[in-house]
Amino acid sequence: MEKVYITGHRNPDFDSVCSAYAYANLKNMTDSSKQYIPVRCGHLPESMKKVFAGLGIEPPKYIRDVFPKVRDIYLTSEVKIDADAPLNTVAASYKATNPSVIPVFEGESFYGLLSVDDITSWAMEEISRKGKIDEIPRVRDIMRPEEEPVAASEMFEEAKRKLSSSKKRGLAVMEDGGFVGFVTRRCFLKAPKNNVILVDHNEAKQSIKGIETANIVEIIDHHRLDPVKTELPIFIDAEPIGSTCTIVYRKFIQEGITPDKDSAKMLLTGIVSDTLILRSPTTTQIDISSANELAELIGEELNEFGLRMFSCMEGLKNRIPKEAVESDFKTYREKNLKIGIGQCECTTLEDLEDYRTEYLEALEDIRKRQELDWAVLMITDVLREHSVLFITDFKAGNHLPYTLISDRVYDMPGVMSRKKQLLPEILHAISE
Repeated sequence: MEKVYITGHRNPDFDSVCSAYAYANLKNMTDSSKQYIPVRCGHLPESMKKVFAGLGIEPPKYIRDVFPKVRDIYLTSEVKIDADAPLNTVAASYKATNPSVIPVFEGESFYGLLSVDDITSWAMEEISRKGKIDEIPRVRDIMRPEEEPVAASEMFEEAKRKLSSSKKRGLAVMEDGGFVGFVTRRCFLKAPKNNVILVDHNEAKQSIKGIETANIVEIIDHHRLDPVKTELPIFIDAEPIGSTCTIVYRKFIQEGITPDKDSAKMLLTGIVSDTLILRSPTTTQIDISSANELAELIGEELNEFGLRMFSCMEGLKNRIPKEAVESDFKTYREKNLKIGIGQCECTTLEDLEDYRTEYLEALEDIRKRQELDWAVLMITDVLREHSVLFITDFKAGNHLPYTLISDRVYDMPGVMSRKKQLLPEILHAISE
């Protein structure tokens, strides 16, 4: 069955992970012709792991990239030849399928690949030496030394290079220490493409590695559009609301399907997280009604559900600054500048001085490593609807409309949304 991977952005947050999980469930219910697999392309911080453990739900598995790999193209064979079998036992197989290589085994263990070149070379040598073939050898006696196999996880282009530089017609494919199949030159005539649905993002630079080699079939998002280029027209649902999970929930309703309890839990988690318990200015009436319907569906009081979720978050002074800053960090290109904007949620800003220096250092380190012109970090007290902004040195900082409370730290009362409140001010500041 054809696979379709559903993934959120790098540095996954709840909205991206939860929307991928629930949308995969919906698609599997409504389209039996394909297998929809939710995945994530980044590692989860401990606070997110705690929330998922509390929900009793296993989050989508992590995959590094969607580059084409050997596992997408390798061949298998129903023919199983023993190394000690006489060569004439393979004749029927060649007549039926005309294979370029046949797997050979020694008992249950893989021995090597018998190729048509092995047979031809042996036959020509016998005729040249004796003028005839008067004895049938064992299969193992005519096989040339096996070359190094390729791994199922190996990149398509790397395996193609190895085979093109080999004198062999095919190479064995191994996975988890065992033989799973083989590749021949025919396997590499055209690189395969993985099918991918993007949720909670639409920009290539925010997406899973290798997205440029994939076949993007859908985009479900609530951010501004700077989409990946596609070969064919695709379905896009991009709405100016508070959470991608809200869009996915409405799709359940449109299909006349009530979300299963796990999907409902995940959808509510994504909405509550991205709208900061419906307090963010990005929150719409659709988010509010969807969140309340989902809370009723799973038998939870919405505000208590949200507070319990945010209580799982570790205090910033107890987190590794680099990991905290990168956990929800997005880059933007504007006016030939590369800008990074991160956001961390917390339940108090009273301990700000306990971690201010370390976080400013981590922010500067990330700016250098990612070759950014400017990096900022918004730390949001969810309960009190108050944020502070850490910035690296950059002239545009002088044009920010916030109150400077210490070196490179600004006070932002009432600011909750990076997308709707902070980003426009950043763009205005660099235009001054």
